[in-house]
Amino acid sequence: MKYIDEFQDPELARRLLDEIARTVTRPWAMMEVCGGQTHSIIRHGLDQLLPDTVELIHGPGCPVCVTPLAVIDKALEIASLPDVVFCSFGDMLRVPGSDRDLFRVKGDGGDVRVVYSPLDALRIAQRTPDKQVVFFGVGFETTAPAIAMTVHQAKRLGVRNLSLLVSHVRVPPAIEAVMRSPDCRVQAFLAAGHVCSVMGTSEYPALADTYRVPIVVTGFEPLDILEGIRRAVRQLERGEHHVENAYPRAVSAQGNPVALRVLREVFTTTDRTWRGIGTIPDSGWRLSDAYRDYDAEHRFDITGPAAAEPAVCRSGEVLQGLIKPHECAAFGIICTPRTPLGATMVSSEGACAAYYLYRRLSPPHTEEKASVD
Repeated sequence: MKYIDEFQDPELARRLLDEIARTVTRPWAMMEVCGGQTHSIIRHGLDQLLPDTVELIHGPGCPVCVTPLAVIDKALEIASLPDVVFCSFGDMLRVPGSDRDLFRVKGDGGDVRVVYSPLDALRIAQRTPDKQVVFFGVGFETTAPAIAMTVHQAKRLGVRNLSLLVSHVRVPPAIEAVMRSPDCRVQAFLAAGHVCSVMGTSEYPALADTYRVPIVVTGFEPLDILEGIRRAVRQLERGEHHVENAYPRAVSAQGNPVALRVLREVFTTTDRTWRGIGTIPDSGWRLSDAYRDYDAEHRFDITGPAAAEPAVCRSGEVLQGLIKPHECAAFGIICTPRTPLGATMVSSEGACAAYYLYRRLSPPHTEEKASVD
């Protein structure tokens, strides 16, 4: 398959690995931002094939993972209301709230539907005018344009029974939050190619200059990631810090102008809480004032007690790259994909889920592993 098979070529991968090994002269640590990249790295064992001097730190790159528990609980409350059709992408249905998930709500009689596009929710709203249809908008900049276009179309068509529960997050502020952490060890970033295909690369040069870190835009196949690592190592060894696009087949500097236009019309930036991390200024989107009537949080007055994360869960440290998943005492014991405790296990794209799926179950120093009691 074009752009798949040729980017999984083992001989080309070995050449890239050899070049990285020849280039590196000292230890470097870099963070891949996207959870899809993390899964590709762990699935193909790229981190184990790299020289010991190149460490990959797994970043907060899964929007499902970082959706706050309070937002999940709000979604569950709305989905449980009579006369509500609650629509979501499938990856949100098994994400646990404080005491249940959307599958449980559906089993208890709630009208919860998996859709493959937010436009499906608009069509449901048109067909069932006697119902309130709510779409759960979770994602990075990648999925935001389709959701923005959906509410734009709803307003244009006069569809009033559709609303969005929005929990969109933005990548550049998250990178800045990582760099501002006093415990930060990251010296370079592999930026997510799908995000940059929408947004372009204009937000990254200032970050690279301010924090003196190379930022290399990469894709998701093994050769994409290795090429991104090669370029990042080359910059680090030369003492450089600029933005490189190693994914030109999908990313241009200006991004997608049509998508950017609808995003600017429908959304405005806002502070957003990231599960396991905390509030990051200007790191999210909410509906603009012109679309406030389509905001589910405005339409449904849902309040409840503040949700608390399990104390034993160290997903926040995983999301910030401070520990690897198997260094958490709960990992693989009381925290599994079937019984997830924290952000990085709740989604199939989370770092903990990747380590569990691909059997990275042993911590580096088992004698230092803490008790879960």
